[in-house]
Amino acid sequence: MDKFLLQQQVLERLVEDLLQVEQAVRAAHETATHEENIAENKYDTLGLEAAYLATGQARRAEAIRQAMANWRQFRPRPYDASIGIRLGALVCLVDSDDKQQQLFLGPDGGSMTLVSGTQLVQVISSEAPLGRAMLGKCEGDEVSMQVAPIRQQFEVLRVL
Repeated sequence: MDKFLLQQQVLERLVEDLLQVEQAVRAAHETATHEENIAENKYDTLGLEAAYLATGQARRAEAIRQAMANWRQFRPRPYDASIGIRLGALVCLVDSDDKQQQLFLGPDGGSMTLVSGTQLVQVISSEAPLGRAMLGKCEGDEVSMQVAPIRQQFEVLRVL
């Protein structure tokens, strides 16, 4: 798998997300400022609610812009077994049911799934619980984390 191509996919997805959020900001702003939505009494809150929504969407747009800047500056390095897993690693984990998952440890963008060939690759940050648990681990090491009352355990199969 090519980390550069995965990075480009992340940036493309972030651009798409930004366009959608900016459109939502414009729509919420138009609703908040439209003359028909001026409050006539204290219970008429449509304009106020739309203003709150526009503010939240604007914050989301700024977060996406920051994620894009982080990904543009990001330069994943090859895996070094003497250092272990670090930011930029492409990791294959296997659980106790022999189910494998591919993870790309990036500077941002959790919950983003990419496609590389026929495989799905989950993007996670080093701030995510699983990302933190993998840092410094090497091939063959066990990674475990607590999720509510359940302890999940994985083995590191491969790292690129």
